[in-house]
Formats: sequence, C-alpha cells, structure tokens
Amino acid sequence: MQSLLDISIILIMIGIGAGAVGSMTGVGGGLLMTPALTFMGFTPAHVASTSLIAVTSTSASSTIEYSKQKRIDYAIGLKMAALSIPGAITGALLSNEISIENFKAYFAIILIVTGLYITYKNSIIKEKSAKESKSTSFDLLFYVGSFAAGIVSSLFGIGGGIIFVPLMILVLRMAMLRAGPTSQLTLLISSTAGVLTHSILGHPDYVHGAYLAIGAFVGGQIGARLSHRLEESILQKLLSIILIGAAIKLLFDFMNKK
Repeated sequence: MQSLLDISIILIMIGIGAGAVGSMTGVGGGLLMTPALTFMGFTPAHVASTSLIAVTSTSASSTIEYSKQKRIDYAIGLKMAALSIPGAITGALLSNEISIENFKAYFAIILIVTGLYITYKNSIIKEKSAKESKSTSFDLLFYVGSFAAGIVSSLFGIGGGIIFVPLMILVLRMAMLRAGPTSQLTLLISSTAGVLTHSILGHPDYVHGAYLAIGAFVGGQIGARLSHRLEESILQKLLSIILIGAAIKLLFDFMNKK
C-alpha cells in the first residue's frame, strides 16, 4: 500500500503536469487530473470537487501571469464567467446523482471530443475565418455554451475550458493568443463558484485537493511562461494522445463493469 508521502508526491507531480498543460492550452488541467483521481477510486462527487480545487489553483496562477503579460480580455472573460456561474452550481448539485460507471463513460466521451478538437483545431479555425458573417444564432450559442461550460466544469471537475476556448475562437473570432489567457480568468471565477458549492455539500477531499493545488499552481506558472516558446502543434498532438488514451482506459473500465 502506498504511504501518504508517496501519494502526496504523486498528486503534486500530477498537479504540476496538468497545471502546465492546462495553462498553455487554456482548457484547464482538470482534463488530466480527473482521470487520475478516477483511477484512484474516488466517487464522482469527490473526483469533481477535488479536481476543481486544483483547477482553481491553476487558473489563479495562470491569470496572475497572463495579467502581467496583458493578454486577458477582461470584458469577455467576466461576461462568460457571469453566465457560467449558475451552471457551475447546477453541475455540483448533479454530481451526487451520477454513478461512477456513467461518470467514466460520459467523461470518456468528453476526452475523445476534446482530443479530436485539439487535433483539428487549426483547420476548424481556418474554415470559420473564411466565413466572416455573424448571426444571432452565434449569440445564442455564446450564452448557452457558457452556461453549459459551468455545468461541465463542476460535474466533472475540469474547469470548462474545453468549451470556453472554442467559444472564444469560433464564435467571438478571438486569436488563440488571447483566448487561452482569457479562458483562465473565466475558469478562475466559475471554478471558484463550483468549489464553494461542492464544499457546502461536503464533497471535496481537502488533503488530496491541496496536494494537487500546490502542483497545479506551480504548473500554471510554468505553462504560462512556456506558452510563447513551445511549438503549439507538438503540444496539441501530445495532449490529444494523452486524452484519448485516458478515454480508452475509462471506457474499458466502464465496459468491464457491465
């Protein structure tokens, strides 16, 4: 059996890696932390709430660094956060109602979709850029998407960046250079709302969450500072492989429970 020291070191390292990758891509480190906690045997509510503590730490760290770099669009970030807060509260409440088997299946689907989006993001952006027309349906997508991101954030503990970033790029036509940093501000606010709701409901494992948060804060700083230096295509491929690999493992566990 692993000692508390071993587990703390593992969680800190997971936090650093997830925080760095989450900061560089803007999608939030929870995409890597949630599978890790799931494989450790936590219940869905514990997984979501504990991961969300670390996601909040990552986004706080990243927001501090990106604000110094003046890469955050505060007006858009705050607007999306306001729309996502009700969703974050709803997601925390729903986390009590989902079984671990269904949690794994649904989250695996999210990981696969995210992996595919990251892989083909550049071609999608180019296609959308060629169509400059903007309709009222885009406004509806922005409002609904922001609310849905809040639900996904608290239900799965991933922060919602997988929705915030595409919304900013595809609907608002923001450049990735500003969309990722702006997403971190939105994540900070919406994930804080989720953590508070989960805490009221008594969900988080604060010890494990603290270890993840320590690593995630350090990783967030590393990711924000490396975001200019690393080749984006390499990062995208690596992250896609990790996400799809985790999805396959979750689906395998889900099918073996049937």
